[in-house]
Amino acid sequence: MNNLIEFFEDSVANYGSRPFLWEKKEAVFEAITYSQTHEMVESLACGFLSEGLKYGERVALLSEGRSQWLISELAVIFCGAINVPLSTKLEADNDLIFRLNHSESRFVIVSSSQLYKIRLVRPALKHIEKIFIISEESIELLEGEFTFNSLMEQGADFKKHSADQLTARKKEVNTETIANITYTSGTTADPKGIMLSHLNYTANVKQAFSYIEIPSHYITLAVLPWDHAFAHTACLYAFMHKGAGVASVQPGKTQMETLKNFSTNMLEIQPHVLMSVPAIAKNFKKNIEKAIESKGAFTWWLFNTGIRYATWYNGLGNDKGKGLKKLTAPLYTIFNNLIFNKIKTRFGGRLQFFIGGGALLDLDIQKFFYAIGVPMYQGYGLSEASPIISANTPNHHKLGSSGKKLDNMLLKICDSDGNELPLGEKGEIVIKGDNVMKGYWKNDEATKSAIKDGWLYTGDMGSMDDEGYLYVWGRFKSLLISADGEKYSPEGIEEALNDHCRFIENIVLFNNQNPYTVALAVPSRDNIREWMRTHKKSIDSDDDLKEILEMIKHSIAHFKTGGKNSNMFPQRWLPTAVGIVPEAFSEENKLVNTTMKVVRSKVEEYFRAELDHLYTAEGKEITNAKNIGNLKTFLSR
Repeated sequence: MNNLIEFFEDSVANYGSRPFLWEKKEAVFEAITYSQTHEMVESLACGFLSEGLKYGERVALLSEGRSQWLISELAVIFCGAINVPLSTKLEADNDLIFRLNHSESRFVIVSSSQLYKIRLVRPALKHIEKIFIISEESIELLEGEFTFNSLMEQGADFKKHSADQLTARKKEVNTETIANITYTSGTTADPKGIMLSHLNYTANVKQAFSYIEIPSHYITLAVLPWDHAFAHTACLYAFMHKGAGVASVQPGKTQMETLKNFSTNMLEIQPHVLMSVPAIAKNFKKNIEKAIESKGAFTWWLFNTGIRYATWYNGLGNDKGKGLKKLTAPLYTIFNNLIFNKIKTRFGGRLQFFIGGGALLDLDIQKFFYAIGVPMYQGYGLSEASPIISANTPNHHKLGSSGKKLDNMLLKICDSDGNELPLGEKGEIVIKGDNVMKGYWKNDEATKSAIKDGWLYTGDMGSMDDEGYLYVWGRFKSLLISADGEKYSPEGIEEALNDHCRFIENIVLFNNQNPYTVALAVPSRDNIREWMRTHKKSIDSDDDLKEILEMIKHSIAHFKTGGKNSNMFPQRWLPTAVGIVPEAFSEENKLVNTTMKVVRSKVEEYFRAELDHLYTAEGKEITNAKNIGNLKTFLSR
C-alpha cells in the first residue's frame, strides 16, 4: 500500500499535464495542473521545514474549500506532520479553542474570512506559534501573523539549497504515519480527535472504487466543506487518484451568497458528479418543484405525471424496466425530452449522478432524483472508517439501501453483546479493514470502547439483505427505550413525519424508559405563514394558532390506528404528545452539527422544559398554553 505522498506523486506522474484544481479567479474558472500543484506543495512543505516543523507535529487548517486548502494539507503531510482540518462553521468559542489546544497545533493556516476567529481566541491558545493567512489582497498583519504566499516564497528559496531535507523527510513517512486528526462534533461530550493514517486514506480510496469508475476527464464541484470526512475522501482524494478535476465553490461574504454562487458555478463548471448530503438534496428538490410550478398548471401536471411514471418504471433501481415495464420505455423517452432533460441543465448539463452521504437520505428523495435522470446514490460511512463503508453505484444499486459493502473490508451485524446476528436481523454495524482509524487522539478509553480486536463498533444500527445490500436504520446507541426496555430507532418515523406533515419542518422523538413517546417539533414557518395569509388568520389570535396546532395533530394522526398510514410503524413509538419549540434547530444554537444532523442529546438538554411538560396532563393536549406561546414566538421571528 502507498502512503499519501506516493499516492499523489503517482497521479502527478500519470496525469501531470491534466487540470487538477479549479478555482474562480476574477470572472472565470482557472485550473492548475497536477504538476503545478505538486510544485506548489513542495515549496510550501519546504516553507514549513524552514520554520522547523517536525515529524508528527500538528498544523491546523481553517479555510473554505479552495486550491490552497488541499495544497496546505499535502504540504503538511509531505513533512510527516499531521493536518488538523477545522470546520469553518465553528464559532470563536470553546469549540475552536478546544480543538486547537487539544491537538497541540503549532501553526495555523487560515483564510482571511476566518482570521477574525483565530484573533478572538488567540489569548486562549496554548501552543500556536505562527499564523499563516490565505488572502488574495493585502492585509494588515498582527504579531505572529504571516501570509501564506510569504511562506510559499520562503519555501521556494529553502528548496534551492536544501531540497534534500524534504526528500529525507518524505522517506520517513510510512503507511502508519498519522495524516489527519479530524474532530467529531462533540454531541455528548468533548469532541474526539480521530487519528487517520496515510493507509486509512489510500485504502479507503481504493475500496471506494469497488463498484464504480471515475474517468480522468470528469470534474466535480466540491460543495461540501473540505474538512468533512465524506468530501475529503470521496471527493478530494478519490478524484486525485483518478486524475480527475476538483473545482471549489466561489466563496461568498455570507452563506446565502455562497449558495447562490454554487448554482452559478454549476453552470460554469458543468460537473459530471456532485457530492450531496440530505440538506442539499432537499433544497435542490424544493427549488426544482418551485421552478416547475411557476410555469403553469399544465407544466406542473405534466411534471408530476412524469415523476409518477418514472418512479413506477424505475422501481428500486435494480429492477428498472423489468418485465412488462419494458414495453412502456418510449414513454420515458417522451418525458425525458419534454421535462427531465431541461431540469438537468440546472446542474450544468453533464451531471451523471450524485454521491449521497453524511446522513440517511429519504427514499422518496432518492426516487425523485432517479426519476429525473440524475440518481443520488446513497452511501454509508463514518469518520472513524475514513469514512466510506458501503455505497450504491451506477452498476450496483437498490434505492432505500446504503449499497454494498466495499471490497477488502469485513462487516458484520452484532447484538448488544457483540454476537453476530443472522442475515436480515437488525443490530450494530461492525467493520474491520485498513480503513479503520488508528484511534482517538489522547483518548485511550474512547479508543478501547470503539475498537475491539481490530473491529470498529460504529454505533449505527443496520441489517443486510440476501443480495448483499446494507440498510442503515439509525443510531444503535440512541434508541427510543420504552418503560419495559423495548428499543426502537426513531429516524424512520421522524423522516416520515417531516415529509408528510405540511406544517412541520423538523421533528425529534424521545422516549427514555418513559410511559409513552413524545416529540419536539419545529414548525414550517413558510407553509404556516402562507396558510395564514390565504385564510386571513393572525398570529395574534390564540384561536387561529390552536387551529394550526390541531392540523399538526391531525397530520400525525394519519400514522396512528385508523389513519391512512397506520401500518407504517409500531403504534407505541408514535408520539402521544407533541411540543412546539420556539426556535429552529440550527448551527447557531448548536442543535445541529456541521453536516446538518440533529444532535439529539443537545436538543433534549436545550428544550428540557418543553420535554418535561409533555409528560404532564396539560402537555398531552397539543393546544396547551406553552405550545400556543411557543408557536407565536416562532412565527414572530
